[in-house]
Amino acid sequence: MPTTEIPPDGPPGGRLARYRAGWDLLSANVRGSIWMVLSSLVFAVMATCIKLLGQDLPVIEILFFRQMFVILVVLPAIARGFPAVLVTSRWPVHLTRALLAFVAMTAGFTALVHLPLAEATAISFARTLFTTILAVIFLHEVVGWRRWTATLVGFLGVVVVARPSPEHFNEYALLALLSACFVAALQIALRSLAQTERPVTIMTYQNVCLSVLLAGPAAYLWVTPTWEQIGFLAAIGVLMSVVQWTMIKAYGIGEASAIAPMEYGRLLFATVAGIWVFAEVPTVYTLIGATLIIASTLYTVHRNSIRQAPAAPKEAE
Repeated sequence: MPTTEIPPDGPPGGRLARYRAGWDLLSANVRGSIWMVLSSLVFAVMATCIKLLGQDLPVIEILFFRQMFVILVVLPAIARGFPAVLVTSRWPVHLTRALLAFVAMTAGFTALVHLPLAEATAISFARTLFTTILAVIFLHEVVGWRRWTATLVGFLGVVVVARPSPEHFNEYALLALLSACFVAALQIALRSLAQTERPVTIMTYQNVCLSVLLAGPAAYLWVTPTWEQIGFLAAIGVLMSVVQWTMIKAYGIGEASAIAPMEYGRLLFATVAGIWVFAEVPTVYTLIGATLIIASTLYTVHRNSIRQAPAAPKEAE
C-alpha cells in the first residue's frame, strides 16, 4: 500500500506556523521595534530612489507622481465613505495642513537630492526638537528645563552638521532644517485635527489638497520621464505606503517610548546607502552632529514617556 511521505519540515504550512508561533512569543515592544527597523530600511531605499531620480527630474514632478500613487492606494477607503468623508467644519485647518505638507515635502526632497543622504537624514530628526517648541506655542504644553536643555543640545547638533559660515554656506542644509520645522508643524496640526475629525476625513483632505497644490508646478516644470524612471516613480509610491504601514504596525504594537528610538536606524541605513550607491563618506561633523541630535531627541522621548505615564499606585501599608 503506497504511503505519503511527510516532508522533514512537517505538513504544508508547518514551517510558517512555527515562525508565527515564534513571532508571537516575542514581547510587544520587540515586535514593534522590528517593524520600526523594517520601516527605517524601506525609508532608506525610498530616499535612495528619490536621490537617483532627482538628478534628472524636477523634485515637484517626483512629488506629484508620488502623490498620485498614494491616492491610488487610499482611493478605496475614500470611495467607501464618500461623500460623508468630506463633511467637516474645519476645512481651513485641513488646507493649512496641506500647505505645510507642500513646503515640508518640497524642501525635504530638494535637500535629499543635493545633500549627502546621511547629512539630510540627520538634520531631518530635528523635527522632534521643533515639535517641542511648537507644542509650547500652539498647544500651551508645559516644558521643563530638562527638555529645553535637550532641545538646545539638539540644535547644537544641527549647527555642527550644517556648519553655517561665510566659507561653508549650504542653502540645502537650511532647506532640510526648514522641512523639519514644517514637519513638526504638521504634527501639531494633526494633533488638533485628530480631536474632532475622522482619520479618513483627514486623509482625504490631505491627499486631495496636496495633489491640487502640486499639479500646477509639476505641469510647469514637466520633464517627460522614461519608462525606467516611471518604474522608479511607482516604486517610490509603493515604498512610501510600506513605510507608513510598517510605522503604523510598530506604534500599534509597542510603546512609543520603546519604539521611537528604533527610527534612528534610518541614519544607519541612509549612511550605508550613501556610501554604497553615491560614494558619500560622512564627515566627522556629520557624525558628531548626528550623535548630538539623536541623544537629545532620545532624551526628549524619555522625558515625554515619564510625563505621560500614569502614576504608580501606592502600596497598602
